[in-house]
Amino acid sequence: MNKTAFYNLSYGVYVCTSWDEGRPVGCVANSAMQITSSPATIAVSLNHGNYTNKCVSDTGRFAIAVLGENVDPKLIGRFGFASSKDTDKFAETPYAVRGKMPVIDDCVCWFSCKVIDKMETATHTVFLGEVLDADVLRKDAPMTYAYYHKVLKGKTAANAPTYQAEEKSAGKYVCKICKYEYDGETPFEELPDDWTCPICGAPKSQFEKK
Repeated sequence: MNKTAFYNLSYGVYVCTSWDEGRPVGCVANSAMQITSSPATIAVSLNHGNYTNKCVSDTGRFAIAVLGENVDPKLIGRFGFASSKDTDKFAETPYAVRGKMPVIDDCVCWFSCKVIDKMETATHTVFLGEVLDADVLRKDAPMTYAYYHKVLKGKTAANAPTYQAEEKSAGKYVCKICKYEYDGETPFEELPDDWTCPICGAPKSQFEKK
């Protein structure tokens, strides 16, 4: 199988949120789509290992925030490479309760949904949600998954639906948390002392030579 064929499917970058006994939780999702227009229905795929998956199942509610090209990349790192089970991702993330759900401020638009059905796969749950409320917050081009990889040089979390194992890079510093590659002008160019990962915010100490 030529797995590069999957790169030609269109994906966006979203933050899926829910509640955990009154505490806001969320994770990055790259597989969300509109299924029907009337009633408006959205599907989102979440890994079984994502704590947000459990919270969506428990509450029967979720929200989808569409990220724009001008979003702070560290927001993606925060929601994509840490678990809400032991991390308060909203501590440094401005948000508001919109459509009765926690929705980050830094998004193009949002959808508040009620789970009406779900399908289990070997690794993921596909939730079908009836859209109860939605709104547009700002003007920005919605980020595509291709933009995230090519422009922001972001990596895919291992539990994402689109994850594919990549070959290890030689002669570069790689973030141990999100796998971002420091692209210096020469191999093993020394990282600045005040360097932080542009994707997940990890310090220099979390980078290793490959």
